[in-house]
Amino acid sequence: MAAQFQRAETARAAIPLRPQDELECRRCGVHCDKVVYPSACLENACPFVYAFEEFGHTYIGCMQKVFDAEIDLDLLRAAERTNAGFGAIRTVRTPLPMCRVETEECYGSERSGELGCVNPEFHELPAASPTFKIVARIAD
Repeated sequence: MAAQFQRAETARAAIPLRPQDELECRRCGVHCDKVVYPSACLENACPFVYAFEEFGHTYIGCMQKVFDAEIDLDLLRAAERTNAGFGAIRTVRTPLPMCRVETEECYGSERSGELGCVNPEFHELPAASPTFKIVARIAD
């Protein structure tokens, strides 16, 4: 009886109820992570971006801790002026609806299987997030 209970616990841990809400997937050798773009937070004037000055530099971060880094604003802006841009940061908490979120594959071409993704729901938007954004402008 204990062996059956242990197998059930292992199976439950291996298959989540809502894989689209996970922040990382390690079900195969590809290793996927959800990432956000801090530059998009600034472009969209996210209300959860904070800034502080220290050692003569301005740093920004996320009050909701979607990403855990505090980034030098001057370096971010300099990187955004290049073709490559600043890039993405791995999420540490569930992204907010206004976050620019993508799934990044760490070893995609080297380790992907013949059948493709073993966890395709991981790439879907979370059920609580809107699938589109509506912007209305009211003129006088």
